[in-house]
Amino acid sequence: MTSTHAVGIDLGTTYSCIAYLNEQGEPVSIPNQEGEISTPSVVLYENGEEIVGTEALRNAIMNPAHVVQNAKRWMGDKKKQWTIDGKAYAPVDIATAVLKKLLADAQRKIGPIERAVITVPAQFSEAQRLATVEAGERAGLQEVEIINEPVAAALCYVLGTEGSWFSELTSEQRILVYDLGGGTFDLSLVSYKKDQVRVIASTGDLHLGGIDWNQCLLSAVAEQFTREFHDDPRRDPESLQHLAWEIEQCKRSLTVRPKAALIVQHAAKRKTYQIERDQFNQLTQHLVRRTREITQKLVDTHKAGASHLDLTVLSCGGSSRMPMIEEMLQELKGTTLSKALSPDQSIAQGAAYYAGMLLTNREFSHSIVDPHAVARLSKMRQQSVNARDLGILIRDMKTDMRVPYYLISANTPLPASATKVFGTVVPNQKRVNLFIVESGAGTDTPYAELGNCTINELPPNLPAESRIAVTISYDESARVQVSARDVTSGQEARTEIQRGENLLVRDVREEEEAVSVKVLDEPAGGGSRSGKGPGPAPARSPVAAKPQASRASAGPARASHPAPLSAKAPVSAGISSAAVPILLCEKCGGALNVHGECMACRGRGAPRPVGAQPAAGKPPAPVRPQPARPAIRPVPAGAAPAAPPRKPDSSEIMELPRKKPAAAPKKVPPRPGSPQSMDPGEEEFWKLAGQ
Repeated sequence: MTSTHAVGIDLGTTYSCIAYLNEQGEPVSIPNQEGEISTPSVVLYENGEEIVGTEALRNAIMNPAHVVQNAKRWMGDKKKQWTIDGKAYAPVDIATAVLKKLLADAQRKIGPIERAVITVPAQFSEAQRLATVEAGERAGLQEVEIINEPVAAALCYVLGTEGSWFSELTSEQRILVYDLGGGTFDLSLVSYKKDQVRVIASTGDLHLGGIDWNQCLLSAVAEQFTREFHDDPRRDPESLQHLAWEIEQCKRSLTVRPKAALIVQHAAKRKTYQIERDQFNQLTQHLVRRTREITQKLVDTHKAGASHLDLTVLSCGGSSRMPMIEEMLQELKGTTLSKALSPDQSIAQGAAYYAGMLLTNREFSHSIVDPHAVARLSKMRQQSVNARDLGILIRDMKTDMRVPYYLISANTPLPASATKVFGTVVPNQKRVNLFIVESGAGTDTPYAELGNCTINELPPNLPAESRIAVTISYDESARVQVSARDVTSGQEARTEIQRGENLLVRDVREEEEAVSVKVLDEPAGGGSRSGKGPGPAPARSPVAAKPQASRASAGPARASHPAPLSAKAPVSAGISSAAVPILLCEKCGGALNVHGECMACRGRGAPRPVGAQPAAGKPPAPVRPQPARPAIRPVPAGAAPAAPPRKPDSSEIMELPRKKPAAAPKKVPPRPGSPQSMDPGEEEFWKLAGQ
């Protein structure tokens, strides 16, 4: 019988690793052909040949124009390309080359590999996850599963030797996984008990990693060299690549020694500098501060009444070895640092554990001779959370600005779903058109458009303002699904964004027809649901959002990062680009102005619009004073001027009054991880002594 091994891959920004479960059900890292456990994520294209790993890294100094490094930073970015010898390479091409190298070298030891689990940062967007899956499939894998890197590290701890003693206990324990890799910083709060690992919350920074520490030291050394020789080595690709190599080696030396030397070579000039650890710490203290702020905020937010107990912090990722990081984690309030995990191998090994949890067929069982290991893996379950808010685009009639309306908030346990009740605008409406979006990774990052969802199967002869319940869902694999149900007849239409294609499945027979609905605030059929817990209150409008108390709720609907309607959107042919929901006054149904105010309602009562009927068996809610609404962000400088007020046409969606007034919006603090400015006086601090 052919054996099927459980294989996990840590596809990193700077280094990658692959592991599998041996006959005893233990994770084992597989060395590459050169005998190295970690393979540099570097690709060299030379004379039509594709070279990956250490050999590519060595040749980066002599041939920097043909080498691609740190491609993971641009994963999912369709605009990013490297052109080498007239051929363009996208980030997914580089990831594919690295995965091919890992799989080819691993197959020399364990045989053919058809399926594997690949890790991704917890903050990766849908597009970045799809690109990772695509790279795995292009590398030859028939089945690719995704797991967040901190979750993989937690599984490695819980299922490994360090956590095996806890396997029979029933009380819940919490750990904080601090993952600082070469290009990304991930942080996840994880709870675990017998046969279950559950993510409580995740955060991090996709643009914070070891290469940023390198860049700080590189800039300082290059500026010192420039001051002395009046020639900047960063202007020459070969000199810059040589300096980058020296910086990396110096950083590694400073991990174990208080000082280290590096050499700068440029334009027939050569200078050796001695770098002290204190100097390196001073140069990069703003980066350490960023990770500390993100970490401390997550700890303070999720004490869960157990503040008297220290939270165990598991550090992983190669950059977590730096003494400054260890010192910061040891000083973190309410935590105890654990070094049980291998910084380089734990994520790949945790992914191998997860692969074993997913594989329960006879072929896999044949590869592990220990029946207890197979039984333990088959019983273990893990539950993750979504990293981004998920919702639809709405439109302000006054400003012609697109604004995201998030129905499922970040850090909601998966699976999760949220329902919003809409009302059709025109008689005999046949379709509902929605733009699915997810939030950016930080407060300054714009939302990402996942696609256009067109539902064409509405019942015939529907009168205007017929109730349509639209549900947006995440399944366990974070696949986005959308459905619409006619409340009266119960007929339903469904569509989904396929993870492997990132395309929306839809019927295009009536693409030329206009679509629109009006938004209501009453849930249909029990309201929205998230995870397996009780159904929370329905998501609220962005102008009067009330945050949900339960972490498992659908979360508050929030408006952020508006974009002008002229911006590109995934709209199929024949569908108006304005076919997005419109925010209207909750009292009279009129359009709101740029400040989120209804001029028609000032100083007078607000009757309910005609046709807005309460749910069956419920009397209409009394009209009450509405809370102050936050201002809608104005049109950015240089954007097209706001369009004048007008009546909506048949391709638009409008929000109708809700049945209950919303509470005053709660101020949401800015997300952690926003860039911090460097401390002044660093140049004066830098006094590099030449040897």
